[in-house]
Amino acid sequence: MPPNRVIEGSIHSFLRVLEHTLESEELTRRAGLLQSLDPRVKLLGFLGLIFAAAASRRLEVIGAVFALATVLAIRSRVPLRTLMIRVWAGAFAFTGLIAVPALFLIPGRLVGRLPVLGWAVTAQGFRGAIYLISRVETTATLSMLLVLCTPWTHVLKALRVLRVPIVLVVILGMTYRYILLMIGTAEEMFESRRSRMVGRLEPKAARRLAIATAGVLLSKTMQLSGDVYLAMQSRGFRGEVYVLDEFAMRRRDWSWLALFFALGATAIWIGH
Repeated sequence: MPPNRVIEGSIHSFLRVLEHTLESEELTRRAGLLQSLDPRVKLLGFLGLIFAAAASRRLEVIGAVFALATVLAIRSRVPLRTLMIRVWAGAFAFTGLIAVPALFLIPGRLVGRLPVLGWAVTAQGFRGAIYLISRVETTATLSMLLVLCTPWTHVLKALRVLRVPIVLVVILGMTYRYILLMIGTAEEMFESRRSRMVGRLEPKAARRLAIATAGVLLSKTMQLSGDVYLAMQSRGFRGEVYVLDEFAMRRRDWSWLALFFALGATAIWIGH
């Protein structure tokens, strides 16, 4: 008989997450433009561009920043399909749901009516929805490029160099590691359960199994978190992030940092 849908779907979801993680790590090792820059340059430069896109009042400026992010992705050998699936589609769907009410609630010049319901669509509401979606798409693309083109440990170290509180850096680092650990553990649990099953479970039994698995996984995670923390403490960990690669600003990095600041300042000035 076919395998249970809950278990099969859960395993496939966990495997997709792990595949995306491995793909991201592979992208950070490619010989691309952003991969060759100092992590601090990318962090500061992208923060400036994100602020410029979020604060701009002109759609042309936001579009220009988005076009720049797309060019940087191409030059960094990041597949546009990856951005489309992991960033653009999700950001558009999520932001679109938030922006749809603005089409009808913001007063202004009438440009049409929604079929069947007859709700009035205003030009000002449509413009507001376009601004919201374009800002989210642009800032999400820049944020994803930073993660896809920089190893996670380097991102954390760059945050520490910028005087981000050590508590926040540690929380981010441990959260990332525990999410992957929980996904791997959950995948093993569901796989072992599937290997012992004969036939299909009833919907009620499937829900009970999913809830029980979540409880066991949470218990394992809490126990493991304490053991890992004690092990880190015994090896000298006191909260600071260390990596084998030391950051060193080169002339090329300084040039790109100046370029990022110039582009961000220009975008803020024009879009104000």
